[in-house]
Amino acid sequence: MSDKGISAAVIKRLPRYYRYLDELLEKDVVRISSKELSQKMNVTASQIRQDLNHFGGFGQQGYGYNVEFLYAEIGKILGLDQKTGIIIIGAGNLGQALANYTDFGRSGFFVRGIFDIDPQKIGRKISGICVRPMEDIGEFLKGHEVKIAALTIPRENAARVAALLVSCGIRAFWNFAPTDLHLPPDIVLENVHLSESLMRLSYKLKSALENSVRTDGGDEKIEA
Repeated sequence: MSDKGISAAVIKRLPRYYRYLDELLEKDVVRISSKELSQKMNVTASQIRQDLNHFGGFGQQGYGYNVEFLYAEIGKILGLDQKTGIIIIGAGNLGQALANYTDFGRSGFFVRGIFDIDPQKIGRKISGICVRPMEDIGEFLKGHEVKIAALTIPRENAARVAALLVSCGIRAFWNFAPTDLHLPPDIVLENVHLSESLMRLSYKLKSALENSVRTDGGDEKIEA
């Protein structure tokens, strides 16, 4: 299945479908219509059908979607039917939080190694994984199947470390470093800039508060 012609917005919604379907499975829901799913996700039923039709549709007219089947199929589309190894670069607070996040395993992602340059962190265990020195990374990757690196390091080190990891065979980066990485075109990159996300939230909050003031008549002039 090629993603040619499939918009980024559709790809962005797929994990949401997957998460909602997982919740339905936990409640022993066997089938669901696009209308019912749309009410839960705040996406139109038409949009859901269009999104899923990019990959084959999966529904039956008059029946809707089999929840377990659709969950499994979207998992395959997202590559979650395969075990994927991850290494974490940076054993600070964020790196530790990622290593301790138990839901990764449920989705097929497994932390294989954690690396840092701080002597005080090296040798410590996080979620049962020993923190290794960065100089071990080349040899480590030769003996472990790892495709993704999560970068939770300062911006000044990110480009150099990313280049090293590419040379060691890493194919995808989950970048939490507050900088833009410039990588070869065949390398996959997902940026998670926490401060930018918080700024967008701040903007939305500011706009909502301003709209609330206008709605309440706060902009009306009072004449003497």
